[in-house]
Amino acid sequence: MTREQPAGGGTELGSFLRARRAAITPAEAGLTVGPGPRRTPGLRREELATLTGISVDYYVRLERGKETRPSPSVIDALAHALHLEEDEHEHLRSLVALATRTAPKPPAPPSRTIRPGVKLLLETLRPNPAHVVSRTNDLLAANPSGLRLLTGIEDWPARQRNLARYVFLHPASRTLFHDWATQVRGCVARLRALAGTDPDAPDLTRLAGELLLKSPEFARLWERYDIKGHSHGRKTFHHPDVGDLTLGYQSMELEGTPGHRLITYYAEPGTTDYDALSLLDLLGSQPTSHTPTPSHDEPTSPST
Repeated sequence: MTREQPAGGGTELGSFLRARRAAITPAEAGLTVGPGPRRTPGLRREELATLTGISVDYYVRLERGKETRPSPSVIDALAHALHLEEDEHEHLRSLVALATRTAPKPPAPPSRTIRPGVKLLLETLRPNPAHVVSRTNDLLAANPSGLRLLTGIEDWPARQRNLARYVFLHPASRTLFHDWATQVRGCVARLRALAGTDPDAPDLTRLAGELLLKSPEFARLWERYDIKGHSHGRKTFHHPDVGDLTLGYQSMELEGTPGHRLITYYAEPGTTDYDALSLLDLLGSQPTSHTPTPSHDEPTSPST
């Protein structure tokens, strides 16, 4: 476990509370503060305790992992005081449930197996780009345009292809995504949520450990502890093969799998974006003449 990724459930709960406390100002919390500088970013512990209706000592013990059984009313009061959104509120409940376990559940071994029906589904979605990723964003399968959309990722060996590794370590990603900063925030948020509820998962610890060492941007976002991802929306790409295109996207959980997701992109038929997708599908269907080689940022061992 790295320093940024605590090993204990109580400590993970404390990390989340500290990060969210630092992210909200007294004014946002409805407090009036006196003049003079504040050494604490966001809310102080005593301010949050007052807003929640609990003692400062109880809150300190909660943040330090000494108290692991807050009542549902305390959890709800903390969520209200910290202005948590629903997914953050649910994450807080999950962290409390994890902290109360006396014997941690061993993490399930990650699986890379893709059912034949899912592979067929990827083909039927053509020319729309689509790929299947694991819970830690390993790229497990893709149709031709789904692989070609992520320009340069095919140069990595199949078992090293990971969306988080790609956006932070592949130089092509910074020019491919029009809003690279938003892309990486969502990527870290999903991994951070998994770390909160399954902190000892070997697939996650290897990937997060690698990125914490190699990417200062990843380390900064990991420390912020945002968990709000995006399951749908629109993205603009500056693709070297087909030019600029703006696509809708939808992420879907695949039931009966260990956290696999299907991510598909789409454009309205008859538009220039759809024509670009058709060209991307054609280019992706052509056999490659080069042998994939590791990049200089690539790890020497697989992440799963």
